[in-house]
Amino acid sequence: MAPTGVNQLSHPCIYAGEFVSSYAERKSSFMKWLSKLFKSGPSRGNAAGSNRHPQLIGDESMIWRAPPRSLDDRSRAQKEKEELDHAIALSLGEDLKRRSGYRWQAEKDEELARSLQDSSNPPLYPPYAPAPASYYPYGQTQRICGGCKQDIRFGNYLGCMGTYFHPQCFCCRSCGRPIVENEFSLSGRDPYHKSCFKELAHPKCEVCHQFIPTNRAGLVEYRCHPFWSQKYCPSHEHDNTARCCSCERLESWDARYVSLGDGRSLCFECMESAIMDTGDCQPLYHAIRDYYEGMNMRLDQQIPMLLVERQALNEAIVGEKSGLHHMPETRGLCLSEEQTVTSILKRPTFGRHQLVGIKTQPQKLTRKCEVTAILVLYGLPRLLTGAILAHELMHGWLRLKGYRNLNPEVEEGICQVLSYMWLESEVMPGFKNMPSSSTSTSAASSSSSSSSSKKGGKSKVEHKLGEFFMYQIANDSSPAYGGGFRSANAAVNKYGLRRTLDHIRLTGNFPL
Repeated sequence: MAPTGVNQLSHPCIYAGEFVSSYAERKSSFMKWLSKLFKSGPSRGNAAGSNRHPQLIGDESMIWRAPPRSLDDRSRAQKEKEELDHAIALSLGEDLKRRSGYRWQAEKDEELARSLQDSSNPPLYPPYAPAPASYYPYGQTQRICGGCKQDIRFGNYLGCMGTYFHPQCFCCRSCGRPIVENEFSLSGRDPYHKSCFKELAHPKCEVCHQFIPTNRAGLVEYRCHPFWSQKYCPSHEHDNTARCCSCERLESWDARYVSLGDGRSLCFECMESAIMDTGDCQPLYHAIRDYYEGMNMRLDQQIPMLLVERQALNEAIVGEKSGLHHMPETRGLCLSEEQTVTSILKRPTFGRHQLVGIKTQPQKLTRKCEVTAILVLYGLPRLLTGAILAHELMHGWLRLKGYRNLNPEVEEGICQVLSYMWLESEVMPGFKNMPSSSTSTSAASSSSSSSSSKKGGKSKVEHKLGEFFMYQIANDSSPAYGGGFRSANAAVNKYGLRRTLDHIRLTGNFPL
């Protein structure tokens, strides 16, 4: 609003602001000027002027020129202009003195604009708005793009994460394309498209290869194998998805497992070193007997060893009068009763994701000593088959050496220790063998080396499988196999295998 004083400085002929003359004043002034004009009329050089009466002209149709300004009028106008400029300068000075008030008002206006923007559907990139951090009366705040580090001089921009971006510079960290959606994901200081971030962060099922769904609480719930770290949907535990009988991994939908024909499935990695018939297993069996001999634990009796199908092993378990069996899956058995067992005579052939052409032969086992035979499931990888043989041979050694009526935790525990130690010699040769003597250690090392050299050495896959089988033994949850192993292993590490076995013979328990 213009001050009243400014209007009072205006020239009377210029009507500005609130300055308005009344009709009576304007008429009186006009009549005075007209009378002066008529009085000076005869002196203007008109010869007939004295004889003529002046012509009367109506006020409505008469057009008059503005009277010429005198020198005093022009100087007064100039003075009034200077006073007007001075008043405007004073007004601007008062505005500058109220800078803090202007800043407060600007901040308040910006907060109001922001709240209106949040309550409605805002445009993707808001128009320019002055930043409240600094006051620039004759310019705008400098803005540096957080992407290209250049000034944002004109056009649209995006304010995010405490900085500003050109629209084309606000890009996804994963795909590198600009983010133009109203919503995006943020990880630390890195922006992502929501779809890109889901690909990076949301777990995918390694069986069906879909994003793992959320549960009723809205949380991502999945199962994960403790050793292989295989993530999968909980539903695959109950939808008949095949699981490898050796490594326990679930079958992926883009890879078919091999069916062994007795309800078991085998993955291709375990299939590479699988032992399929009794003849193939004989070299491994003799290598493990040599391992025992290298530990000063020679087996004097020739104990038959057979590879059998699942059904034949279960029937043999039913016919066995005594002994503890690892449930839900028993993969080996040390027989002490006479039975007729069907063994695998010739390895099957592979065709259309299953084994065909398997040949079996029934065999009557007669008891010649405390141990009738050792049975092992066919189709398992070499290292797992050897671990089962080492376990069952320890059962045979205990019976042949007169260890009677042992507690299941003691007998199964010490057998698991021998199985673990044989695996350890295969997976980490030279790292740890039996601490009984240097001679036995050398013999055990040469035995394991000869057994692996017959297979041409172990691949990385087989090496990883050996680590998994050791993990299974060490982390078994059953009281006899798991708890027994941990107690037996602690005793062997502290006192050695020989002193531990002597203590078991005398007391039936592990030394403390």
